[in-house]
Amino acid sequence: MTDSRHALIIANDQYADQGLKKLEAPAQDAEALERVLHDPQIGDFEVKVVRNASADLMRRRIERFFNDRSRADTLLLHFSCHGLKSESGELYFAASDTEPPLLAATAVASQFVRSCMAGTRAGSTVLFLDCCYGGAFSRGSSSVRASGDVHVLESFAEDEPVSARGWAVITASDSMEYAFEGNRLSENSALRPSVFTHAVVEGLETGEADLDADGMVSFDDLYEYVYRHVREQNPHQTPKKTAELRGDLHLAHSRRGRIKIVAIPSPPSLQAALNSADVLTRQGAVMELRRRLQHPELPIAEGARQHLEEVARNDIQQIADLASDALSEIRLAPSPDRLDFGLVSRGSPQKKLSVAMHGPPLARHCVAQPKHSWLRVDPTPSGLEVHVDTAAEGHLSGDIVLKGVADESLIHVEARVESGRRTEPGPGPGPGPSNRSARPPRVPADKRETVVVGAPRIPPPPETPPRTTAPRPPTNQPPRSRRAPALAGAALALAVTAVATLVLAIQAAVVAITERSDEGTSGNVEDNLRAHGALTPLTVCLITGAVALVVGALARHDLGTRREHYTQRAASGTRTLASVAKGLAIPALILAAVADITYLVGSGYW
Repeated sequence: MTDSRHALIIANDQYADQGLKKLEAPAQDAEALERVLHDPQIGDFEVKVVRNASADLMRRRIERFFNDRSRADTLLLHFSCHGLKSESGELYFAASDTEPPLLAATAVASQFVRSCMAGTRAGSTVLFLDCCYGGAFSRGSSSVRASGDVHVLESFAEDEPVSARGWAVITASDSMEYAFEGNRLSENSALRPSVFTHAVVEGLETGEADLDADGMVSFDDLYEYVYRHVREQNPHQTPKKTAELRGDLHLAHSRRGRIKIVAIPSPPSLQAALNSADVLTRQGAVMELRRRLQHPELPIAEGARQHLEEVARNDIQQIADLASDALSEIRLAPSPDRLDFGLVSRGSPQKKLSVAMHGPPLARHCVAQPKHSWLRVDPTPSGLEVHVDTAAEGHLSGDIVLKGVADESLIHVEARVESGRRTEPGPGPGPGPSNRSARPPRVPADKRETVVVGAPRIPPPPETPPRTTAPRPPTNQPPRSRRAPALAGAALALAVTAVATLVLAIQAAVVAITERSDEGTSGNVEDNLRAHGALTPLTVCLITGAVALVVGALARHDLGTRREHYTQRAASGTRTLASVAKGLAIPALILAAVADITYLVGSGYW
């Protein structure tokens, strides 16, 4: 991307003239687009918003926006307002004080915008027009009328670019089509972005607009995505584009990187089980999805992942927790996640250190993107190999970003490059004794090498990382812990105790009630309950059940915060034990609480 990126969003939804309909979408357009463009991980634009401005103020802001720019700048101008056509056929953008009979004086002419675009020294200029061209003409209004088509793109296709890479325009619609807000023009429409701007925001925010999966959203990527999205939502609206570009124009980073797996949906029978009213049926469906999540065929595993994410968002807590546990198994788990090359002689052959990727195939399939030019990454059957370029002298410290289908992770790398020194492994990360030259600069995101790690159909990795030819510092191997499995086992034992004591309490209560019925009017069920000891196991059940939930939660927390301390088998066993304990403890607590409340309420009448 370029060094400097600026965006100006103009949104007008309030008009003094009664002939112009009030628009609902522009306010939502401005808010949503500003958020995604300003996000440094997506657009990384400096964004300014102009709301409900007069025509004079709009012209001032637009001209100032294009002035004093350099060839290193990328500019993006977005209009969300009414579009009007004059008697001579020229397109105008409506301001808050626009008077349709006086468009030249009270609206902003497309010719003015085109002149500003042609005159700027910015390297790249992009114009988004989300304008309601047909919607400007109210039914029954004599103050605004249409005469022929408004061919929007013709207003921006006459001047040749004067900049290095040119300019481009995307418009929500052309000719006399309406630019729809949701499924309506403007009246009674919901307070959400228009179909066009919603598609722009969604494509950039999710990374789905990165159609060629190169980690960047280009102008052509975004247009193709928006075109398909808008046409699917509303066949009566057709986005158009025109461009005079020299080279690629990248508008945003893609959060998804190159990971783009076309999912194979789960079988219809399994989807039907997920929608069953029976809790046990849905629980069984989640367990089957968990099994499919481990599948070596990535499209099948990705289909299971998408279904599990939906369950985790929408089902009851018990089922949602099972789905979340399954999804946690495909988090990126590089081992080790810190590498120290120690002292390296300048100009020496590149050392290699290996990183193993744990988990099922879907968890190992990711993109590795070095953040610095001196880092090199090569994929291996079990993970990746990291190389350090020894041409630069000094203390090197940098990261490799791993992007998977579900999350991101970092591998931190340290090295000390010195002249005439023998290569030695370092004791751990940290600055070396020499700092004679500055470390190499960071490489722009669109220039970094990205490597896809983890090919489909590879066997599961071993539980321990493979041995490497280069020595690794002891700190790279985190100590294995047994805390979480022990806590999960204790939680299960407590849950079983809670169930057992509940059964004892129920048995004692049944005997006590039977004796009370035999005694007739002279008996007292409360005395019978106490005589048979039904209250003590009931109390024990409440205590052990509550403690089981707490201990299980502690096991999950420890597993989540220190996952690098556990093998895949230990993590999976901990999740299973904690889930079973939770499944036993919650019903036992509910039944015990109901029995306790029944006893307290009815004891005075027995």
